[in-house]
Amino acid sequence: MTDSESKSPMTDIPVVTLRDMVVYPHGVQPLFIGTPKSIRALEMAQASDGEKRVLLLAKRDPENADPRVDDLYRVGTTALVLQLIRLPDKTVKILVEGESRAKVTDLDDSEEVFTASVEPVIEPSMAEGEAEALSRSILEAFEHYAETSKKVSSEVLTSIRGINDPSRLIDTIGAQLTLSLQEKQKLLETETIRERMDQMLGWLTGQIEMVGVDKKIRGRVKQQMEKSQREYYLNEQMKAIQKELDNGEDGPSEIEQLQAKVDDAGMSAEAKKKAESEIKKLKMMSPMSAEATVVRSYIDWMLSVPWKKRSKVKHDISRAEGVLNEDHYGLDEVKERILEFLAVQKRVKKNKGPVLCLVGPPGVGKTSLGESIARATNRKFVRMALGGVRDEAEIRGHRRTYIGSMPGKIIQKLGKVGVRNPLFLLDEIDKMGQDHRGDPASGLLEVLDPEQNSTFNDHYLEVDFDLSEVMFICTSNSMNIPAPLLDRMEVIRIPGYTEDEKKNIAERFLLEKQRKNNGLKVDELTLSEPAVLDLIRFYTKEAGVRGLEREIAKLCRKIVREISETNSTTTIGVDSEELEHYLGVKKFRFGLAEEEDQVGQVTGLAVTSVGGELLSIEAVVVPGKGVTVKTGSLGD
Repeated sequence: MTDSESKSPMTDIPVVTLRDMVVYPHGVQPLFIGTPKSIRALEMAQASDGEKRVLLLAKRDPENADPRVDDLYRVGTTALVLQLIRLPDKTVKILVEGESRAKVTDLDDSEEVFTASVEPVIEPSMAEGEAEALSRSILEAFEHYAETSKKVSSEVLTSIRGINDPSRLIDTIGAQLTLSLQEKQKLLETETIRERMDQMLGWLTGQIEMVGVDKKIRGRVKQQMEKSQREYYLNEQMKAIQKELDNGEDGPSEIEQLQAKVDDAGMSAEAKKKAESEIKKLKMMSPMSAEATVVRSYIDWMLSVPWKKRSKVKHDISRAEGVLNEDHYGLDEVKERILEFLAVQKRVKKNKGPVLCLVGPPGVGKTSLGESIARATNRKFVRMALGGVRDEAEIRGHRRTYIGSMPGKIIQKLGKVGVRNPLFLLDEIDKMGQDHRGDPASGLLEVLDPEQNSTFNDHYLEVDFDLSEVMFICTSNSMNIPAPLLDRMEVIRIPGYTEDEKKNIAERFLLEKQRKNNGLKVDELTLSEPAVLDLIRFYTKEAGVRGLEREIAKLCRKIVREISETNSTTTIGVDSEELEHYLGVKKFRFGLAEEEDQVGQVTGLAVTSVGGELLSIEAVVVPGKGVTVKTGSLGD
């Protein structure tokens, strides 16, 4: 089409609608077209005998997939379709060359395609000197923009420098700027060249200022960052942009998630205030700084503490008695005291009763009694071994000023078990020590005092936590417990098992357990009652049953080996006579005094932790001067 033809009105020109973009005259632009009407408009242009010409009109709303007449701007660009490629997804890629600006005089909206009648937009001429001066200013501003933004290639810049026509200069530069749809359309619709040049100069000035602000933001962010934080550059840049625009800081998603967790944790007012204060600190910190790691760790610990979650405690005394009898044989007095304790708890509906301390020799079932009480009351069970603990910080936590600090074991265990009312077993409380780091027994005073533990303060958390719903039970092998600590507990003594109790425990529990542990079937090993008694009398000497269990386990291993070697399928019965074959010679004497009187030797009786014992006391004659010599602590 000649230049004179482009200045003439045209009718029935097919319309291609554009989404969020404007094509200017004199530019070659690739476009992807997907709307059915626009594709049919291209087909209509392709079918024409003359030049393949379309009118490019922008939609007012880019998200409108099916625009009507009123949804399109009334000034567009006539363009020649240089190339058309159909893509597999049924869209079309075209290459168009903008011809001239055109104003729509009539727009026909049929179901198939938009067609329009247009007339060219005639630009009034302006003084040559003024146009040249403005063109020079615009070109200088654009060169400054290109140099600072680094968004314009050198080839494009060279091409623009060779343009002498002011209108074409504006159209070409407009296509290179990052403008909104409304600004691009305004540049297209403005008729006078003077107004278009003023608009372009103003926008270029604005773009240069934006580039300067962007550089300032980048510089500020880079100064705040270390090399290890470069991966967070974009997030920091967003923060700086928000600060520059004074729109406030929305914070990263991690902050929002932490705040939501704090809101949902059910913390006390003091704890929530402290957690929110730490979140505010974290929001202002560099994410990879050491201080941010410390703060994040503190918030995680605060969230791990069970502020509101509880187990549903059961107070069924009959059920509790059944569980205790199922798990333990004998210990009737101990069970009775425990059931009394649970019955009182059921009545008063609170846990400000005494803390129980189970005292007895090793192996009598103190720890397993705690587990049974937890099962009977439907509480979760958590155990803390105090043997060898010498540092008070193990109980009350380290202060946050120390590197690697964390809460004490009380808070850690509660966080792990996940409820605020478990049964907490403090095992081997008599085995605690003390040194220059403090006295852990003193740290337990607040924990075990029912009048104080509702405001237990861990050094790390620095806020109070209510321990009054926790059921504390302590175990000890002796009464060697600091007096202030002992004063806060009610002692229940667990005596050693009697011979009859050991026999029943072995027959009912231990033998079956070791059969299972060693892969023996019930019919592969039987142990006679006399053999069990001999095991107790001649191979163990203890108050509990751990040694007895080890001997039964040893016997089971011997039987398993014998069955494996002989491929025997018959039941192996072990009686008293065969014990020595499997377990070796007897280790202890039982209930026997010397059959004949011995010179210088008498028989005595003694009470020990494992029961009554016969003692042979012997007098020895040694040379001397007839003086009394005391050894050891005799007489003290």
